[in-house]
Amino acid sequence: MAHEERFAETVTRFDPPVHHHLLIRAPNGEFLGTEDGRELAVFDHADDKTVWDATAGGYRHVVTGLTIDADPKGDGACRVRLGGGLVGADGSLSEAGAPFAPGHGPEKLPSESLREFRANGWVCLTSILAPETIDELHRVSCTGPYADHEFDRSRQPLSQTPALARQAVEPVSLWLLREYMGTNNIRLGHTPSFAILGRDDGARDVQGWHSDFPYLWGIGGRANGGGRIPVVPGDIVLGVQRNVCVSEFTKEGGATAFKLGSHALNSGPPEDWGTGNTYARRGYRKTHGLPYNGPDADIVEAPPGSIILYDSRTWHRAGVNRTEVRRAAILQAMIPGYVMPFFDTSGAYKAFRASPAHDQLDEQERREFQELMVHKIGGQAAITTDRELTELTRDSNQPASAY
Repeated sequence: MAHEERFAETVTRFDPPVHHHLLIRAPNGEFLGTEDGRELAVFDHADDKTVWDATAGGYRHVVTGLTIDADPKGDGACRVRLGGGLVGADGSLSEAGAPFAPGHGPEKLPSESLREFRANGWVCLTSILAPETIDELHRVSCTGPYADHEFDRSRQPLSQTPALARQAVEPVSLWLLREYMGTNNIRLGHTPSFAILGRDDGARDVQGWHSDFPYLWGIGGRANGGGRIPVVPGDIVLGVQRNVCVSEFTKEGGATAFKLGSHALNSGPPEDWGTGNTYARRGYRKTHGLPYNGPDADIVEAPPGSIILYDSRTWHRAGVNRTEVRRAAILQAMIPGYVMPFFDTSGAYKAFRASPAHDQLDEQERREFQELMVHKIGGQAAITTDRELTELTRDSNQPASAY
């Protein structure tokens, strides 16, 4: 149905942080930290144990107050000293020491963001991606300062730059996802790629309200649990959506629209809001107008490099870009390892492994990205698609898929 009230969504605005904490990477890409405020260690995840602030001569652990000294080495690396002794690659004292790389970290302690995530079903990690990563994502997506460049369609963006994989393995967001879904075994439901939204012309088809994979309420049929996953009571979480703001997200520029908190209803969006099923009909928007966009809906405005995590049951739809500037985002469905993926990621991952982008990641980033992209049977055999069997079993009324 048409909605006369236009673009009246309630806005929650996140401004660029005035301060960022630091993460200090070991030579293999893991994170320097401390559990007891006395001894150092390296960890394969980034929670409160690994968060630091810069001091005049080194770094201070935010939670425990432990201080370490740093001797710059050049290229952004440094030697770290604890009590006068050099720190080795595993965090223990070492005669030779090892090069560590302090870098861009979160605005808040990860535990603070986790409390918000659990309380509200969503959280915004404001400007958490490093500026150089954001710039590279703009370059490959031909947006922002590179808007006059020509998009390279000869190969997947994933194979063109390490930045697409690097944003996917941003460590604080991964820790939050694992904690929120209650498992360390998480995967990407599809290959990371860009969602670029140009100026709306007032007539083109738009997305209706829905919940995301694996639920797909509002897309798979009836609004109340009519997607792939039926309504299941309890606290189990089968998916989290991870939206990366490559461009600034604004209401006018087409930021995602939400009904924040709707995940707790454990049901799909109402038909009178205009569901994904309804607005999937070609030409429907031109005839009937936009889906619901009144004050009961929400827009999250955030600066470039922010990551918005939200429970996949949350009702949402794509925004409407009313500016001349193309909005770039990376939309990722994150699922527990026991949920089948939405699309096959194997081909894209094999192409990435063969590209120079793979070798530009550190050991920790490569390990994490492989874990996210490769789905396995029994934890051993990698899964891919069988195109012949797919064709043999395809319903004659079902259109062929690119996957």
